[in-house]
Amino acid sequence: MRQIILYPDETGYWVAECPSLPGCISQGETREAAIANIRDAITEYIASLRDVGEPVPDDNFAAIIVAV
Repeated sequence: MRQIILYPDETGYWVAECPSLPGCISQGETREAAIANIRDAITEYIASLRDVGEPVPDDNFAAIIVAV
């Protein structure tokens, strides 16, 4: 299981990022679509790491949200 950050962008799409996998970012027109797309992106990211013999990073991300 991986943690993601989900937020709306300036065009109204939802952006989903997986901080424990650098560069693993996706988007969707809805939150649900963005989540489905990032799940696929995470699966493919990890598969490609394994295909080339690279280690898969641990999911050690912890979010702290601060409202200012």
